[in-house]
Order: sequence, then C-alpha cells, then structure tokens
Amino acid sequence: MAKAKTIKIKQIGSPIRRPEGQKKILIGLGLNKMHKVVERQDTPEVRGAVAKVPHLVAIVED
Repeated sequence: MAKAKTIKIKQIGSPIRRPEGQKKILIGLGLNKMHKVVERQDTPEVRGAVAKVPHLVAIVED
C-alpha cells in the first residue's frame, strides 16, 4: 500500500487581531504558536484551509 502524501505547514503569522474564523482554521490545522511546523495529509480540505489563511501559514519545502 502506498504511503499517503503529506505536506508540512508552518505558522508564520500571529492570530492576534484576526477574525475568529481565521483563528479556528489555525487551530484546526494544529497550529497555535509562531514558527510551529505540523505535517498533514495533502488533501483538498487541508489545501483549502491553507488557502484561507495564506498570510498566516507557509508550506515548508524539504
């Protein structure tokens, strides 16, 4: 069975003074501190969440 493709997402912006919806997206991605990196499956749902907050997160290239 093939391994699922993953992406690494890094928080580069603070959720302070951001709309509540953007804070919830960060929490849903598992991000809560600056410069934290999480690894998630590369699904359309995760890509959509990242697209909603491009000013707060970055996709890390290895």
